[in-house]
Amino acid sequence: MKKVVLAYSGGLDTTYCAIYLNKVMGLEVHAVTIQTGGFSDKELEGIEKRAKELGVASFTVVDVTKQYYENCIRYLVYGNVLKNNTYPLSVSAERMVQAVAVAEHAAKVGADYVAHGSTGAGNDQVRFDMVFYSMIPDIQILTPIRDMRLSRDQEITFLKEHGIEMDFAKAQYSINKGLWGTSVGGKETLTSHQYLKEDAWPTQVSETEPREVVLHFEKGELAGIDDENNMDKVKAIQYLQSIAQPFGIGRDIHVGDTIIGIKGRVGFEAAAPIVIIKAHHLLEKHTLTKWQLYWKDQLSTWYGNWLHEGMMLDPTMRNIEKFMEDTQQHVTGKVFVTLMPYRFTVTGVETDHDLMNNQFGSYGEMNNGWSGDDVKGFAKIFGNQVSIYHSVNKDREAAAKETDNAKN
Repeated sequence: MKKVVLAYSGGLDTTYCAIYLNKVMGLEVHAVTIQTGGFSDKELEGIEKRAKELGVASFTVVDVTKQYYENCIRYLVYGNVLKNNTYPLSVSAERMVQAVAVAEHAAKVGADYVAHGSTGAGNDQVRFDMVFYSMIPDIQILTPIRDMRLSRDQEITFLKEHGIEMDFAKAQYSINKGLWGTSVGGKETLTSHQYLKEDAWPTQVSETEPREVVLHFEKGELAGIDDENNMDKVKAIQYLQSIAQPFGIGRDIHVGDTIIGIKGRVGFEAAAPIVIIKAHHLLEKHTLTKWQLYWKDQLSTWYGNWLHEGMMLDPTMRNIEKFMEDTQQHVTGKVFVTLMPYRFTVTGVETDHDLMNNQFGSYGEMNNGWSGDDVKGFAKIFGNQVSIYHSVNKDREAAAKETDNAKN
């Protein structure tokens, strides 16, 4: 039997693929689950149990959580990346790291084929395919759900016919969980007006009393929370997630343009990513110059869009990452956050690199570092070209205005 490596999550789509590839196509299925920080040990045990019940030839977990953070997430923080000012790229970023890991595993086991459970109407199909074309061009890609244009109901019918039992009611929602948030897709997100039901969110709201949290940043990275200021970066994100998610913070529905040109909606809950990005952005406002902020915004927007569209391997991304990392040298300090049900407030910062320094002046009040005459001269020179423009064109502008008045 020829070997196929299947990117396997244990959900409806990849369960369908595992059965179809083996029972219908007659392939030896080697399932690989890529851990990106979203699965607990117990959940991984359940995924392995399910895979073996499906009759896969082998099951492997590849943990790339640290690489995910180092090679991707920290740059999303440096760039304060929120797609369409909303979405922290919870799945977009994760898929790229997963695709690379699947490609490496397929090459390692000597697979004839590599398969994924993407549909033909989403972004993941492009992300996986592009990475596979770049890294394992000689291994053929199989995508049963895309190729046969299957609906979720058709998948469920097929699995029932093959005696597969799972929570099909829960399978009506597609849930992807990782270190940088959880996405939720279902019948509501296929419309333009419906919001996800309360019980569709993976984490239910259980915290009702406000909570103060102090986030410690070191050169742009979250390095600690409250009294602990030297935490492992991944654990710091996971700990903040455990604190903030029960408040219902970070829930939203993202509406965006897909890689293939259609618009789509996806729900997500990403408490830690949203809080970290907003806190980091405020710290940057205090520690970076206006032109550092300006150019970083331009490059970060492009970086986030290009990553979202599956171009993580583009060498241009490495160039931008170097720039963003260089801007973080003084983004160090404390950020104070108040968590509340369904919302949070970033109340302020404390940093040795604060450019809002009253030694030089207090906004709207006192000018300590310059005189009134300094400002008069500066304003005259700064506006010199605009003044010259209006002086040169004054007569023409007046004549044009008279003509317009006469016509009216």
